[in-house]
Amino acid sequence: MAGRWVVGVVVVLHGFIHLLGAAKGLGWAEVTQLVEPISSGLGAAWLAAAVVTTAAGVLLIARVRWWWIVGAVAVVGSQMVIVTSWSDAKAGTIVNVILLVAVVYGWASQGPRSARAEYRRRADALAGPPSASVVTEADLEHLPASVAAYVRQSGALGQPHVAGFRARFHGRIRGGATKPWMTFTGEQVNTYGPEPSRLFFMDATLLGLPVEVLHVFAAGAATMRVRACSMFTMVDASGPEMDRGETVTVFNDLCVLAPAALVDAPVTWQVLDDNHVCGTYTNADNTVTAELSFNDDHELVDFVSDDRTAASSDGKTFTSQRWSTPITGYRTSDSRRLGSVGEAHWHAPDGEYVYLEYNLDEITYNTTIPARHRRRHLPSQGVGQGT
Repeated sequence: MAGRWVVGVVVVLHGFIHLLGAAKGLGWAEVTQLVEPISSGLGAAWLAAAVVTTAAGVLLIARVRWWWIVGAVAVVGSQMVIVTSWSDAKAGTIVNVILLVAVVYGWASQGPRSARAEYRRRADALAGPPSASVVTEADLEHLPASVAAYVRQSGALGQPHVAGFRARFHGRIRGGATKPWMTFTGEQVNTYGPEPSRLFFMDATLLGLPVEVLHVFAAGAATMRVRACSMFTMVDASGPEMDRGETVTVFNDLCVLAPAALVDAPVTWQVLDDNHVCGTYTNADNTVTAELSFNDDHELVDFVSDDRTAASSDGKTFTSQRWSTPITGYRTSDSRRLGSVGEAHWHAPDGEYVYLEYNLDEITYNTTIPARHRRRHLPSQGVGQGT
């Protein structure tokens, strides 16, 4: 964020400096800093370059998604007028090089072929109508007592059956027990029914560089792409192991983020004791199992599965490892009580470690329009802090 502000301010100042050429060419003022003559026509060109360059900087600071289009025009226009007064204005080329790099990154991260654009297209295509029926006590009768109590305390009764949700998160993540932490923000869309789907897009920062992650799960098949600076592929994972692992994640999302959807989910349950159940979830060709733990307040406090696999750093190989997601904090919003603060753990051969800490910022159920236009807000809270 600081880098965006710095580049944006530099570009705005660069645009203001172009006004010197406009002032001299159009006869607005004597500009002793510019020795070479500038015609009135070139003065108008300097003015146009000033306007578009300043606009590019302002749009960059304002985080307007398509700012890079204006930035590309600004680079061309600015450099063209600089060439006409090269001996006076050649230093401006340095700023144009910086702007060009920012434009290339803007195109790669926000353009039509970017992972963000793919996420938005897929997410908007998943929007569906809300359920017409509401969850009743009768819907809970087939569930184990602990699961029914959890669904009940989540505020599901009297609310529409959950067909899907959109959510936003922030937190931090790392690639291993000794790897550096990366801060992140994430967006997610899930749908349920005969063919559940899950989209997850993450913006992270590693050693000051942007990293983006896109998970796509549809028709029982999963992919994961990780890119540095939106251009350099670090991980491109797919295959049966990814499909099975993402099926576990979809089951986890059901339990943690959409407990109301458990009443309709293809899950068979085995009661272990008053506070523990084993759930077996089937989707497409994959059947996965997890143990759910509840506290005495009927809150889900842990989800543990042996059916997820940890990917190698390049996403080419997978290793079976126990995976768990302890929940450390609950919050209520609009009668929905959810586990909004938690972690994800890998139980590696050399020891268990936390690789993800998350905070649920906002969630919307059964929405028919993109989440950026309609949201249910949860009060923000520090990562890893419970309530």
